[in-house]
Amino acid sequence: MIVPASRRRLVLAAVPAACALLMLSACGSSSDDDDQPMACAELAGMTVPAARIGLPTSGATVTSATVEAAGGTAPKTFGEYCKVMAEIAPVDPAAPKILMQLNLPATWNGKALMLGGGGYNGTIPNVAGNVPAGPADRPNPIGLGYAVFASDSGHQAATDPANPGVFALNQEALRNFSFEALKKTRDAAMYLIDKRYGDGPRRSYFAGGSTGGREALAVTQKWPADFDGAIVLYPAYAAASLDLQFGRITRALAQPGAYPNLAKRQALFDSAVAACDGLDGVADGVISHQAACNASYDPATATLNGQPLRCPGGADTGDSCLSDAQITAMKVIDTPIVFGYPVASGETSYPGFNTWGTDFGRPGTGVQQTVTYLGLNTLQPTTPMPPYLPTGGVPYHSGFWSQWAKYFVTRDPGFDALTLDPQNPGPWQARISELTGLQDINQADLSAFESRGGKILMAHGTSDQLVSTRATQAYYARVQAAMGAARTAGFLRYYEIPGYGHAASTVFNAAWDSLTALDNWVEQGIAPPAQTVADTVGVPGRTRPLCDWPAYPRYRGSGDVNAAASFVCTAP
Repeated sequence: MIVPASRRRLVLAAVPAACALLMLSACGSSSDDDDQPMACAELAGMTVPAARIGLPTSGATVTSATVEAAGGTAPKTFGEYCKVMAEIAPVDPAAPKILMQLNLPATWNGKALMLGGGGYNGTIPNVAGNVPAGPADRPNPIGLGYAVFASDSGHQAATDPANPGVFALNQEALRNFSFEALKKTRDAAMYLIDKRYGDGPRRSYFAGGSTGGREALAVTQKWPADFDGAIVLYPAYAAASLDLQFGRITRALAQPGAYPNLAKRQALFDSAVAACDGLDGVADGVISHQAACNASYDPATATLNGQPLRCPGGADTGDSCLSDAQITAMKVIDTPIVFGYPVASGETSYPGFNTWGTDFGRPGTGVQQTVTYLGLNTLQPTTPMPPYLPTGGVPYHSGFWSQWAKYFVTRDPGFDALTLDPQNPGPWQARISELTGLQDINQADLSAFESRGGKILMAHGTSDQLVSTRATQAYYARVQAAMGAARTAGFLRYYEIPGYGHAASTVFNAAWDSLTALDNWVEQGIAPPAQTVADTVGVPGRTRPLCDWPAYPRYRGSGDVNAAASFVCTAP
């Protein structure tokens, strides 16, 4: 329900002095003492003054505010809410507006949640949906009473669907995508939440995966007083550095005979699972001890059904084996790109991927088609670069790289991305360095966020085909080095999810109640107890323990292989 003014006065009276000093963020957003709760319809047409947004804009306007009826199907039920659509106007008249949505439940729990985007953004995330890898057996945040909001990060993908990176030709749009839209959206949302309920939220959280994971880290690094906690899934935090690795991978896959088709990728996957599945103590179709697999598996010497995985003589002789050219390309994915030149973000490399046992795309439909799209898709990279589409196209890495090379780096829509060597970029080196300074969100000292009670839950699937799990490991290690292991453990947890790919998996599709764990940690000071993650696709209903990295779940030697209780987190 809407909090009455009398209750707001009691709440504010109980706020300690330290919170009062941080009222703009730590203990709720700014609030006018005389504000009275407003009806949903009264928000329509309302403006948010530019002065109430922490970065330069021309203000914001509510374009519609409508009451949405309660509904849903158990357990995903939700109550009545006010759906607010708004536009944040740019400073540059040529820049696109930021489009945002804010769902305000009639029965409000006093908290707010911002959702991050994905890829090149350009659309508003499903504000009535779940957090990334959220639980299947609980209501979504809107059903739990959170005021939930998100934006398209300042450009509209529908303007040119074939070129999702074209917005970067405009500098304000580029900066909005990189991180500035996060602050603008959050501040506009806080203003409107205050107007609707007569007060701001007592707690604010951010949840995102991939680009949204980068955005989650961005808000903790750049505006540490704006959010009380963050859920960070498979974060593409060093975005420009990752783009350079995408370029290296694309150029390798574009070599003659180097691109493995779906059947060959199935053969590679099956071979790696056969070799590595039992390294965690049980053959259950999930590689849990990925580090051991990385160290021991080699497709050049591996077997499949008793036969060498490498094609006879290294030539391409059929779909049940890989040629030398294809093995070489897959080993590029497994290895890091090392920059031979300095970049503004300070990064010197980007890691390889957990390639052996990862699903880069196999025959199948439904969720499997999504996995294939986010992996190597169905077409070899070539010139001109075909699109990357869920229904088929070049690898996601390659399409993403082509857009970045054309619209971020060279700003030439006709540029051939395969001609740009990410390790020797020649005349584009300075521009690439500049972009890393803008896009790589890699600050390791999170003291400002931690010192005011901020908490982070971070997780990454070991079979992510699009953002390297090893990169997240490296970032976590940097935070520990910067802040000390004990202090880090006081505000940050990092888990790895065996078998989980990038946002979707047919091996182990993760469902985890991260929001409850985060909220309990922030609100009640209850550090996350042993966490459990469930599978919704591979073997629906099976569970595994979430292990603090670098531990992995090892089978105890007895018990139901589909139950988390049969596994113990074990140091490698």
